[in-house]
Amino acid sequence: MSKLDRTDARLLLTLCDVPRATGVHLASLLGLARNTVQARLARWDQLQVLGRIDRLVSPRDLGYPLRAYVGAVTDQHRLEAVIDRLRDIPEVTEVVGVSGEADLHIGVSATDADDLYRVAGLILAVPGIERTTVSVIMREAIPYRTKPLIERLADDDGRTSR
Repeated sequence: MSKLDRTDARLLLTLCDVPRATGVHLASLLGLARNTVQARLARWDQLQVLGRIDRLVSPRDLGYPLRAYVGAVTDQHRLEAVIDRLRDIPEVTEVVGVSGEADLHIGVSATDADDLYRVAGLILAVPGIERTTVSVIMREAIPYRTKPLIERLADDDGRTSR
């Protein structure tokens, strides 16, 4: 079940185009009441609809131009402890549980190949990680995005199946 409706999607698309718009400006652009916009924004805060701002900051701009994914096979009985330890490694940018050969895909950022080697070693040293494979990101072909999904919701004419 979606937390957002068509009006929310229209607001989000406007914020994609004008990210620093005020509530009054958004209301004017969309032909909505200012109170409607403010209520929507308040609900988004309450429901934690919008992600954290640090997700928008590129590691490259922080001096970490090299990105990679580390696939990790873990001792399943220690999985939560492994995840907790990975939080302590600053170069770890995300961790997702996956199906397949690896149990976790760990996004990492590094300053260069030597630094990536060091970070991979820190990950492999985490108790409960049995083995890892490193895949360097050569090119970001399609960056993380949700705009096409927002556009679909904004254009939705009431149909619920896709």
